[in-house]
Amino acid sequence: MTTPRGLGLADPERENAVLLAIIEAATRGPGVEPLAAAVARVITEATATDVCFVHVLDDTEPSLTLAGATPPFDAQVGAVRLPLGTGVTGWVASHREPVVIPADKHDDPRYVAIPELRGERYTSMVSVPMESEPAGLVGVLNVHTVARREFDDRDVRVLRTIGRLVAGAVHQARMHRMLAAREEAHGRFAEQMVAAQEAERQRLARDIHDGISQRLVTLSFHLDAVRTRVDRDEAAEAREDLTAACDLVLTTLDEARAAIGALRPPVLDDLGLAGALAALARGLPEVRVVLDLDDRRLPEHVEVALYRIAQETLQNVLKHAGAEEVEVRLEAGDGAAHLTLADDGVGFDPASGTRGYGLASVRERADLVGGSVRVISRPGTGTTVTVTVPLEDQPAITESLTEGSAGNT
Repeated sequence: MTTPRGLGLADPERENAVLLAIIEAATRGPGVEPLAAAVARVITEATATDVCFVHVLDDTEPSLTLAGATPPFDAQVGAVRLPLGTGVTGWVASHREPVVIPADKHDDPRYVAIPELRGERYTSMVSVPMESEPAGLVGVLNVHTVARREFDDRDVRVLRTIGRLVAGAVHQARMHRMLAAREEAHGRFAEQMVAAQEAERQRLARDIHDGISQRLVTLSFHLDAVRTRVDRDEAAEAREDLTAACDLVLTTLDEARAAIGALRPPVLDDLGLAGALAALARGLPEVRVVLDLDDRRLPEHVEVALYRIAQETLQNVLKHAGAEEVEVRLEAGDGAAHLTLADDGVGFDPASGTRGYGLASVRERADLVGGSVRVISRPGTGTTVTVTVPLEDQPAITESLTEGSAGNT
């Protein structure tokens, strides 16, 4: 029996037809999974291979996830994940070099059987990296055949060309997904900010009514009593009322300052961001604070955002970390500001969702000024939160930053 050779694309016109079909599949929509499924189907139909797998590099972890496959393996999409370096696919991703195995896969030390993909049923395979500029490596493309198939250099070249086309399309799909997620986050954050502002206004109105207003009413009673007692020559009693009135004035002033600080911390105007962060850090009870603060002034809305982020993060440290020491570092230069808050507390797994609400608020505040957040933590090793905000082409100051709540701490 004659062993089939290659992909059956020796005819340049057939090869061009396949590439055009891949391009058409890549332009059907922005979703990564539909794109991968369409590509897998086109490749197997055009090359008379039996199955095609499209593994895509994960966004945040050094691993590959099956994003597209021909039936019956399409049911495994999203469920099969391979760490980089594991199996032939992981090796190709790590080394960015193609692998051709015409037979005896189990004799290849790189091969690792994946039960869900039934590799023992297939004899020959080709695995190529999917990479392009500027996308870089986005995944690995595999084709398999039941019968032994001899794949030559031309076959590998064609598959790598297909991989480059798919890489560009996957990159565009990822950018579209990131933009859609950012728009959704912006919309969600705007709703949360409106709700938070309304709740804050209600709280302030309640505080003013129950605190400042009531104390002013009581103050007026004391002053009326003083006037009456003075008219009656009751000096001792008048002195007592005056003392009570003075105490009420001081208490009312403290409450008024607290209400103003909740709307916008005056310390930012008085001391700048560096001074405000130092005052905030020194107010932490029973925690040793190490400060390294650049005192250069930043755009007003950036200072407000970073101050609120520090406020939120330090409150999380007090509530959850059990830390003995916290380092607060602020750097400005090279077109960006970097705020780092590091504690030596209990740490946590960022992927587990622990402290999710606090970190979500931090990320949303950073995103609103075009910044990014990096969280490094493991149980038992403390936590480091780094916020980077570009200082060039900053958007205009927004009400949600300058008039928002005090950080929902």
